[in-house]
Amino acid sequence: MRRITSKIAALAAMAMLALIAPALPAQAQQTAAAEAYFEFTDVTGSTAVFQLTDPVKIQHARDLVNGTTTERAHVIGTIAKTTAPYNPQWSYHFVPETVDFFDLAAEVCDATIPYVEEHLDEAGGAFLPDLRWCPWSSRLVREVPAP
Repeated sequence: MRRITSKIAALAAMAMLALIAPALPAQAQQTAAAEAYFEFTDVTGSTAVFQLTDPVKIQHARDLVNGTTTERAHVIGTIAKTTAPYNPQWSYHFVPETVDFFDLAAEVCDATIPYVEEHLDEAGGAFLPDLRWCPWSSRLVREVPAP
């Protein structure tokens, strides 16, 4: 009887694995698809693109774009001094994991998109300490396709 119970348990485990295994790639695809790209502008009329990976922040950005909300309308985050495939016109980009939204922020992190480009070598010191950037006049324009 013990042998039959063991075989039944083994068969049940194999059946469960067969059911779960096809679901794993779908879950991996959902994780990979859990990113979105948004274009924003500032007072200069320049535009830049940033990536979001947090589903809550993605939804907030979509709500800003479609006018469902006006709260925390400006973008803030840490910049990396490298070009990103989704933002090739600039020599810097927001680090996706650091991007958030704000209503009010300290003046020390405010700068326009082109000003950051022009003074990128100074960023991280007195200009944009800790590479934290909060363009006060930033406004989301639209969601853009992945590069």
